[in-house]
Amino acid sequence: LNMSNKKSFSLEYDFHASRQMLFQYLSTPSGLGEWFADNVNSRGEYFNFIWEDAEETAKLIQKKNNERVRFQWENDEEEGNEYYFEFKIQVDDITNDVSLIITDFSDEDELDESKMLWDNLISSLKQVLGSS
Repeated sequence: LNMSNKKSFSLEYDFHASRQMLFQYLSTPSGLGEWFADNVNSRGEYFNFIWEDAEETAKLIQKKNNERVRFQWENDEEEGNEYYFEFKIQVDDITNDVSLIITDFSDEDELDESKMLWDNLISSLKQVLGSS
């Protein structure tokens, strides 16, 4: 039995995009298919993420329009783990600056790798949005 003991971590990225537009890329199969995976299909709350050499399913466990969306990988759900990954959009009241806060879980020895992966994914998302 693999008793993984992952720790949560959060990363924050600035965006030059409206929260509505950003949310489309975080919550819809077509949007996620532009940067997160090669292809994404959904059936109800289940999202199927397809990459060149892998396929994973995640369940949409929380969604608040234009604000946040939380997914849980199917194998974590089956194993009863509390792990998830979340996209949360924050808008500064004064400056109207938009930022995306990602919360994810990682084994401590894989933390740097996980952060680097998100950095790469987010730079793809920014390219798609034309927001550097």
